[in-house]
Amino acid sequence: MTHDTTATGTVTTSTSGDDRGPKATDTRFSAEHPARIAWTGLRPDVYKAMVALDRAATKGLEPDLLELVKIRASQLNHCAFCLDMHTKDALAAGESVQRIVMLSAWEESRHFYTEREIAALELTEAVTVLTDGFVPDEVWEQAAKHFEEAELTGLISAIVVINAWNRFGVTARMVPGNYRPGDHK
Repeated sequence: MTHDTTATGTVTTSTSGDDRGPKATDTRFSAEHPARIAWTGLRPDVYKAMVALDRAATKGLEPDLLELVKIRASQLNHCAFCLDMHTKDALAAGESVQRIVMLSAWEESRHFYTEREIAALELTEAVTVLTDGFVPDEVWEQAAKHFEEAELTGLISAIVVINAWNRFGVTARMVPGNYRPGDHK
């Protein structure tokens, strides 16, 4: 994944139609905050291991389902960098704007998602918000109804990995807005 952690401290609006966000010459927006640390360059071994773990974890699961999971976990963890990345990837892969927008209120808009996606979102929330102390049996049973054991193991792995990415992104204060779909492949 290409994680550009440099920041200019200025904001502009893109005129190329590429939706990368505000640019330095537009004063309507707040200044872009600087990243705290460029961790990917300082620990390339950890970064490469994370990329390999991410690839292994997501193998065999539908890319559109994975993007929903990554977006939802990133919403819960307040990771702006990962939200920027995964919403752009989802849109580039053909996901609808409406389903992405409604994801933050998926429980009230269940009709936008399949039962399999709902089970994945429920599991994502339970694994991401472990402050409740556990993954409820009902959530586990629902996920087990919609995913074979190998898929379920992959889904759990993918949820754990996006949570790890989120923690790097939030802690390092990685700067959102400059990611382009496909940069991380």
